[in-house]
Amino acid sequence: MLDVKEIFDYLPHRYPFLLVDRVTEFESGVSLKAYKNVTYNEPQFTGHFPDNPIMPGVMIIEAMAQCTGILAFKSQGVKPDGQSMYYLAAVDNCRFRKPAVPGDKLEFEVKALTNKKGIWKFQCETRVEGKVIAACDMMCAERDV
Repeated sequence: MLDVKEIFDYLPHRYPFLLVDRVTEFESGVSLKAYKNVTYNEPQFTGHFPDNPIMPGVMIIEAMAQCTGILAFKSQGVKPDGQSMYYLAAVDNCRFRKPAVPGDKLEFEVKALTNKKGIWKFQCETRVEGKVIAACDMMCAERDV
C-alpha cells in the first residue's frame, strides 16, 4: 500500500532510524499493518551484540511507534508539515516474547483504540512468521513544534 518513498511523506525519520520498510494494509482510523526486514548490516548489530546479533527491544518499540504515526496522520488525511511533531507519550504493558534477529521479517500491526484532542491510544503487536514476539499499549500525541 505504501512503499518507502511514500512512507517518507508521513515520517521525518531517515536512515538509519527509519524502521518501517512497507505498509501493507491501512484502514483509516482503525488499523495499519507494515513490516521491516531485519538485516545483519544494520548499524546496531556492531554493538548489540557482535557475536549474537539481537534487534534491540527499544528499536522494536520505536518501529511500532512509527507505524502509529503513519496511521494517525494518514487517518487524518494530512502529512506532517514541519509545524507539528508526533511524540511517543507512553508505553504500557510491554512484553517481549522472543528476540528478533537478522533474517527476520518483523510484521507490525497497530490498532487505534481512542483519539481525543490529538492524543491517540494504540494496541501494538510485532510478529515474526505469524508468532507474536512483542506487544504493548502505546499513547502518542501530536503537538506543535
